Amino acid sequence: MVREPPPRTIVRIVLIIVAVALCLWLIYQVRRPLTWIFIAAFIAIALSGPVNGLSRRMRRGFAIALVYVGLLLIPIGLIALIVPPFITEGNRFAENLPSYSREVTEFVDDNERLRELNEDYDITQKLQEEADKLPSRLGGAATTLRDVGIGIVNSLFALITILVLAAFMLSGGRSWVDAALQLRPPEQRIRLERSLNRIAGAVGGYVAGALFIAFVAGIATYVVLTILGVPFRAPLAVIAGLFSLIPLVGATIAAVLIGLVTLFENFPTATIAWAIWAIVYQQFENHVIQPQVQKRTVNVHPFITIVSVLIGSSLLGILGALLAIPMAASIQILLREYFDPRTLSLRQAPPPPSDEPPPPAEPAGEPSPA
Repeated sequence: MVREPPPRTIVRIVLIIVAVALCLWLIYQVRRPLTWIFIAAFIAIALSGPVNGLSRRMRRGFAIALVYVGLLLIPIGLIALIVPPFITEGNRFAENLPSYSREVTEFVDDNERLRELNEDYDITQKLQEEADKLPSRLGGAATTLRDVGIGIVNSLFALITILVLAAFMLSGGRSWVDAALQLRPPEQRIRLERSLNRIAGAVGGYVAGALFIAFVAGIATYVVLTILGVPFRAPLAVIAGLFSLIPLVGATIAAVLIGLVTLFENFPTATIAWAIWAIVYQQFENHVIQPQVQKRTVNVHPFITIVSVLIGSSLLGILGALLAIPMAASIQILLREYFDPRTLSLRQAPPPPSDEPPPPAEPAGEPSPA
């Protein structure tokens, strides 16, 4: 005969289910500020290294301000380097597009086979009509620019909020973490402190390694484009460096974009040379540079790296792809600290260190009393 659970147990289970559902609903409602806090924590961990180094020579507030100035000058310099050339050349391309269309028409008329296709489908006439309309449509880009401007303002608001949160986390230093650790028993405190130190080292090392790879990719791209005589080599090198921050696919996307630019400069020699260089460099980066950097920083298996990047990009897009590898490294550190793969069970906490001094050693040569 099966005994029915008492009413108190049923009520307790129902209340637990309702409480869990309510907590999940609240987390979903505040998912945006929680995401900002998570990103701010990641930035604070990544910047803790230079801030701690500068705070040894100056006040911590001045160190945070100096690091933030450098952090803000980098994107401003990149934007000043990339945007003006592309705007200038975009306007020039739109103005010269009708002449390009006429050149295509002349080329088609000189080729018998292409001329027959053109007579059947009237391709060049339609191309000429659209090319003539393009300069007049540039004035209608104001609406698009307005929408883009609104999006930029919203993004700047989120960025400023995240940076302010990160500044508060940096100003507290280890005091907040130490205060939270003091609330735990001694044996748990030791494990948590060891895990947090390893996670901070992995995140800081990953950021430093990613910036190093981006720097190498940008410099190498600039040198190769200079040899090939491709214009806009500096903005293209910056794009290559920025895209290399995206794991797995970033370097490939940058290589394709730069390859499209080479189509308009010394085709096909520059394009073929760039394609060969991109393939060789990506192999060198994937098999030499990245393994050395990851081995010294995050030490994550390539399979776990691919899976984590796919999951992160599905959840948060490019931001998720950037944060996926340090998150995977952090989870791996926690699993190694708290989980025993041999017994598939949680590791027991080590006993806290004893404050009592060890017993004195017996002098050599004297027999111990029976």
